[in-house]
Amino acid sequence: MVNKNQFVKDLRVGDNVDSVFAVKYKKPPKEYTSGFWFEFRVSDKSDEITAKYWGDRDEERVKEIYEGFHTDDVIHMTGRVSEFRDKLEIALDTTSIIRRCAPSEYDMGDFVAKTSKDIDQMMRELLEIADFVKNSHLRSLLRSFFDDEEFVEKFKNCPGSMHRHQNYIGGLLEHTLNVVKLCNTMYILHPSLDRDLLLTGAMLHDIGKVGEYVVTTSIDVSEEGMLRGHLIIGEQMVLDRIGRLANFPETLRMKLAHIILSHHGCSEYGSPKKPQFPEALAIYYADECDAKVDYCLRLKKEAETEDPWIYTKDFEHIYLR
Repeated sequence: MVNKNQFVKDLRVGDNVDSVFAVKYKKPPKEYTSGFWFEFRVSDKSDEITAKYWGDRDEERVKEIYEGFHTDDVIHMTGRVSEFRDKLEIALDTTSIIRRCAPSEYDMGDFVAKTSKDIDQMMRELLEIADFVKNSHLRSLLRSFFDDEEFVEKFKNCPGSMHRHQNYIGGLLEHTLNVVKLCNTMYILHPSLDRDLLLTGAMLHDIGKVGEYVVTTSIDVSEEGMLRGHLIIGEQMVLDRIGRLANFPETLRMKLAHIILSHHGCSEYGSPKKPQFPEALAIYYADECDAKVDYCLRLKKEAETEDPWIYTKDFEHIYLR
């Protein structure tokens, strides 16, 4: 096994690189003044970075190297960290190593992070809360999902996002459990809420992500995810399951569909409708709260500065002390 002793987030200008990385994508070779070159993107669980191979005038040799690895492969590569337009990149040349690795040569945990929490324990906890649901139609709907071993396996291993909140294996389950707990607390504070609808909607609000994300040596968005998104995918998944259940109330069906479609709050963030009843509103804010707090905590944890503040696009200033 090749030792993964360097991670992207730790690379600095001038560093010699000798490690394994996952390939995100690559671009065809092009000619430059001294020969032929090509660009590719590599990643590990810490971050991603552009790499550029600068070959000589032996076009066939450059093509051979280019065709020697593919997207989602793990490669062992050597090079040197440089800077181009204020961004770090790895420069490789004819003396560099670029070799596709066999699965036995690397640890998948180096490329896709995993939740630090016990996935099976979180799943048991979610199912225990599901037992609070008394409405027979909603119980049957939940069972149709959580008695499905194939779905559960995908659900347990799905990330919560690509780059932001809970962006690791088990992240969707972790996020869903947090949203369910927040909604249950909301019910305790506001007992006039329909608890069965609230908990069911919270458990199912993000299930479309099992179709939106693909986890290989990195987290990527599927073609369906790009074209439709997890709100639409999730709504269809729920409506398909409801269609197999006898005498499911039409109003309940519409409310669940609305919860899924509205849980991003507004069209600017992908929801075709704003939340239009209390349970949908509670799920929207619970989802927003957990996602934003988790992301903010991660940005604070990963900040590499002695300054008391960092600036981010999403939150603007974050106080670190």
